[in-house]
Amino acid sequence: MRIVVHGQQAFGKAVLEELLKRGEDVVAVYVAPQKPGQKPDPLMEAALAAGLPVYQPDSYKKPEVWEEFRALRPDLQVMAFVTLFVPEDFLNIPTHGSIQYHPSLLPAYRGASAINWPIIKGETETGLSIFWPDNGLDTGDILVQKKTPISETDTLGTVYFDRLFPMGVDAMMESVDLVKAGKAPRIKQDESKATYEGRCAPGNAKIDWGKPWEQIDRLIRGCNPAPGAWTTLDGKTIKMFDAKPLPAKDPKGIAGKLGEIVAVDADGITVVCADGRFKVTRVQADGPKVGAGEWAKGANIEKGAKFG
Repeated sequence: MRIVVHGQQAFGKAVLEELLKRGEDVVAVYVAPQKPGQKPDPLMEAALAAGLPVYQPDSYKKPEVWEEFRALRPDLQVMAFVTLFVPEDFLNIPTHGSIQYHPSLLPAYRGASAINWPIIKGETETGLSIFWPDNGLDTGDILVQKKTPISETDTLGTVYFDRLFPMGVDAMMESVDLVKAGKAPRIKQDESKATYEGRCAPGNAKIDWGKPWEQIDRLIRGCNPAPGAWTTLDGKTIKMFDAKPLPAKDPKGIAGKLGEIVAVDADGITVVCADGRFKVTRVQADGPKVGAGEWAKGANIEKGAKFG
């Protein structure tokens, strides 16, 4: 079966390398367009190292792009982390169509930040879907789904890199096997259960110290490592990545104002919220991420300073 891999970044590279390791007939690779000054995409580097032709169209609506794709005589397009819109007619050019990875249990959490939002909203479970893409946003029929729990300490990074990334590569291989065997299902998504969340951007990641500790905790974890939950101090943005919640037994007895730093220690700073405190241990100000205690010492942050 002649396979075209379409994607980018580390996940696309991992899918390509696994297909090649299995001896699959990968005939070409499509990669997101490279911007000026940008480092070569890991998937592109892996494809070139394997001697595969690489294509980087900036649009999939051009006739010449379609003809180029048809000339490859593809049987299946495997889409691993694709961000450009690809029309359904293009998706159907391969003999068996196209399959795509999405890091949520569709139809829940359609959209570009499908890992952030389940954590931020307090879900206890998430997963991934391999589906047959169409002209909608993550609306195509389901082929394979896998589930994974979200713990009280999970971050975007742990959920993705520790689980949804490797599980996704395995699920892609399982899906390819099902297509080859002629046993790949097409399960309609239940539109009554569909949810969509926009991109989790910096505007969504601002910490409100007047919120309950659980909401702040989920926001910090759901934005770690990107886009990074943030607050301000003296007009400067401070991102917070690691913070341990310290719930108060009696919220009425919390000493300190909302957002106030009530302790500065070598290993971190302690900040007041609506119903408790947070021991913040890793932050980012002007430069790289550093220990919060180190940052406080270098920036001369003292007890009594207050985040916005």
